[in-house]
Amino acid sequence: MTIDSHSATKSSIDILVYRFEVTSGNVAPVPQSPALSPVVDIVVPVYNEETDLESCVRRLHAHLTDGLPYSFQITIADNASTDTTLTIANRLAEEFTSVHVVHMPEKGRGRALRTVWSASLAAVLVYMDVDLSTDLAALLPLVAPLVSGHSDLAIGTRLHRGSRVIRGVKREFISRSYNLMLRHTLSTRFSDAQCGFKAIRREVAAHLLPLVEDNGWFFDTELLVLAERSGLRIHEVPVDWIDDPDSRVHIASTAMADIRGIARLTRAFAAGALPVHELRAQLGRAPLDPATPGVPAGLTRQLIRFGLIGAFSTLAYLLLFLLLRDPLGAQGANALTLLLTAIANTALNRRFTFGVVGRQRMARHQIQGLIVFGLALGLTSGTLAIVHSVHSTPPAAVELTLLIAANAAATLMRFLLLRRWVFTFTPP
Repeated sequence: MTIDSHSATKSSIDILVYRFEVTSGNVAPVPQSPALSPVVDIVVPVYNEETDLESCVRRLHAHLTDGLPYSFQITIADNASTDTTLTIANRLAEEFTSVHVVHMPEKGRGRALRTVWSASLAAVLVYMDVDLSTDLAALLPLVAPLVSGHSDLAIGTRLHRGSRVIRGVKREFISRSYNLMLRHTLSTRFSDAQCGFKAIRREVAAHLLPLVEDNGWFFDTELLVLAERSGLRIHEVPVDWIDDPDSRVHIASTAMADIRGIARLTRAFAAGALPVHELRAQLGRAPLDPATPGVPAGLTRQLIRFGLIGAFSTLAYLLLFLLLRDPLGAQGANALTLLLTAIANTALNRRFTFGVVGRQRMARHQIQGLIVFGLALGLTSGTLAIVHSVHSTPPAAVELTLLIAANAAATLMRFLLLRRWVFTFTPP
């Protein structure tokens, strides 16, 4: 395999380049003559794209030749096309030495990206849709931070205020709803998971790809979630994007697959089945020391989430107290109710407020949470003791009013202790 002379002169890494040969769905790297490896490998997954493939690849090749200051190759990943797509791709590869073809007998965008990225020697791995809906002017801003080492992944986003997007109301609603769902279920912070315009550094891909299970449309969402949980830096590029009216995406089936993927990831993170802590230690970027020593960052976000969980815990506390007051008495009902809600409160805050996932230090956190519970119990029980010392049989309404006030004070105390003591050394 050789590379265009225009591209080769811009590369600084001299290693063996491989030619892709796919047999029964597997990619076998076959050594070729020594050459300069490309800095950027742009993968274009295709399925039955005989109408648009040639014009899009020619346009992409011309843009890269004229405007990309790095050596490159274009890899057409054919996903079991049944028309003349593969024939056209092979013809383009014969014409341009920087165009390569990988054919797979099975469909799946994720499968195509995993196959090519796993075998590529390029420093930066890119993927874009064949319709080139994204303006190619965004390509250099996408890959440059990865080439320089500033970022680990990069994504095009259609949801930035600086983006210019032309698409129907239906697709706009679906896209925004999907990303909103990701924020509320997986606590993601990246803005656009579905834009077909992404890049990743090769050494990062080598760590993440073995952990990604999906072979379809959820593949890049899963990759981004794993990267974010592992403390990697994701660079976002506002793009100009024009919707392709001939898109092959089946919305209903894709939506169901996405929901199943979200549920699978949620279970995996809750069970600690994914080694994000190990990845964070190997690849992640350590947070900067906060301005105030000992005080973690993200106070506003943590307060909001803690407040919502606290409101839920308070409601659960009151309902359980009313149910248990008669059989156990006020003190017994208060102790048991506070214990149950404290365990649940610690678990919810551990996951959603302070962003701790997996089983690492879970027991320690719960023990510390129970110590906090003991202090809260002393505060609320002391309030009850004072009430009963004043009135031997106080009305339930009086008990509830004073307990609400005491519970609010205990909640504030719990937040401060969780933030300053329990989760002080855990990244948010």
